[in-house]
Amino acid sequence: MKKVMVLALVACSTFAYAQKGKTVNLFDGKTTKGWHTWHETTVKGWHVMDGILMTHGGNGDLVTDKEYEDFELTFEFKAAPKGNSGVIYKVLETPEAQASYMSGPEYQIIDDKNYPSPIKDVQKTAANYDMQVPADLTVVKPAGQWNTGKIIVKDNHVEHWLNGKKMVEYEYGSTDWQVMVARSKFANWEFAKAHAKGKIALQDHGDMVSFKSIKIKEL
Repeated sequence: MKKVMVLALVACSTFAYAQKGKTVNLFDGKTTKGWHTWHETTVKGWHVMDGILMTHGGNGDLVTDKEYEDFELTFEFKAAPKGNSGVIYKVLETPEAQASYMSGPEYQIIDDKNYPSPIKDVQKTAANYDMQVPADLTVVKPAGQWNTGKIIVKDNHVEHWLNGKKMVEYEYGSTDWQVMVARSKFANWEFAKAHAKGKIALQDHGDMVSFKSIKIKEL
C-alpha cells in the first residue's frame, strides 16, 4: 500500500512539474474564457473577432481569473492611432482597489508618435510605466500595426521585450526598485508594496486596442 502511495505522489509531482513548464493559451482565439472585467464576474465590452481580442474603450480592464507568480508571457498587440493601453501584472483585485494599475507594474502600450497629449519617454511603448524608459525607442511599430511583446518574471527579476529586443529589466522589490517607486506616482499605492503574485490585466484606457496570440508559461 505504501509503495502505491509513493508511486502516486511521484506521478502527481511529475505531472505538476510538466504542467508548470508548459506554454498555454491565455486567449483561445474564440472566447474570453479565463478572463473577466475588473470587479465583475463576467466580461463586458471586450469581444472577439477573427481571432482578435479587442475593446473600443470604456468597458473596464480585462483581468485573468488566475493569479501568476513566475512566468513568461508573450502577446501580440496593436494600438489604435492616438490610443493608449497596457499589460499590467501582479495585479491585486481587492474590493477597495480602484484600478488594476494601482497594484501592479505596467508594460506600456501607446501610440508613441501621435498620442494627443505630451508624453515622456518613461510613458512610451514597452516602458516599465512611469519607472523605466525603454532601451530603444525605434523598435516599436507605428499604431495600427502589430507588435510582439514579452514579459518575463522569475525570482523577482523582470524583463520587458518588444519585437525581439529587451527593453527593460529590473529587480522587483529591490532597493533600486523602491527608489524608483518613491519617485513615481505609485509611491502611496498598493504598487509600492512588493508582493509575490497577482493577476494579469489588459488595460482599457478608453481607446481601441487589440490583442492576439496571448500565451503564458509558468516558470
